[in-house]
Amino acid sequence: MSSTFDRTRLQPVLADLAREAVFLGTSSWKYPGWRGQLYDEARYVYRGRFAETRFDRLCLSEYGEVFKTVSVDAAYYQFPTERYLEALAAQVPADFQFAFKVTDVITLKRYPNLPRFGPRAGEVNPDFLNASLFASAFLQPCARIRPQVGLLMFEFTRFQARDVARGRDFVEALDRFLSDLPRGWPYGVEIRNASFLQPEYFEVLARHQVAHVFNSWEAMPPIEEQMAMAGAFTSPTLAAARFLLRPGRRYEEAVKQFSPYNRVQDPNPAGRTAGAQLIRAAKARKSRAFVFVNNRFEGNALETIAAMIAEAAAIPATA
Repeated sequence: MSSTFDRTRLQPVLADLAREAVFLGTSSWKYPGWRGQLYDEARYVYRGRFAETRFDRLCLSEYGEVFKTVSVDAAYYQFPTERYLEALAAQVPADFQFAFKVTDVITLKRYPNLPRFGPRAGEVNPDFLNASLFASAFLQPCARIRPQVGLLMFEFTRFQARDVARGRDFVEALDRFLSDLPRGWPYGVEIRNASFLQPEYFEVLARHQVAHVFNSWEAMPPIEEQMAMAGAFTSPTLAAARFLLRPGRRYEEAVKQFSPYNRVQDPNPAGRTAGAQLIRAAKARKSRAFVFVNNRFEGNALETIAAMIAEAAAIPATA
């Protein structure tokens, strides 16, 4: 199968970008569909067969030979332990930067009706925006690998009206929460309510020097539209974006259509251009930037990243 992702060619390009504090990576890394592109299948063969458990355990090390960052989505589902974080850091070079999705106990207003929440499903979350719990249960373990923590993302799923009636209510609660956070960590906020993208939201983030995480999601405006909003670059030193889904497409639909994520199936030229513009803008502003791509954006995150990098080299830099 031919691929536009050439790990040998892109490895030095990604390293050069990282030295300029521009980090490109993927959302998670354990995708057997990337064998033959990023991963050498021979490394994971045991007794003549591909061993998925071996792959899951060891593939981050090979990922880190090419990329300088990754979004650790697993941290969203449970608080990370020191042992878990140290094991991750041990598999990658010292200059590798992790981005962590903060555990949903901090960001969910109400627990969804999903089996994993057990008796809490459907209940109001008493620890929503609990800064003290975040500091003890999330930041404290992260301190063990502090030099390799590049970004901490508070992802807020789409709020229902019964939980947050107005965007202003959320912004006021967010302001109080950010005021209580320990300083010196690289924070970003990602929201899924398009109506919350208002001046007061961006102003609160700017006051705390927290990055708005541009995100491509089902009911959000495209990233290029978010980037064009006044005040959307809320931190002078940090920018972040996650290319997750084409707006209008449901997550379940993307999983069904794109698995096993071994090739691009639905190119998104506007999204690629937005990624390229972020790369060039970060270099011009001399700020740290993290750009993450999910397989469910086009079908194969590796090829999407390669396309963004190629386009970034061909467009003018903008401040």
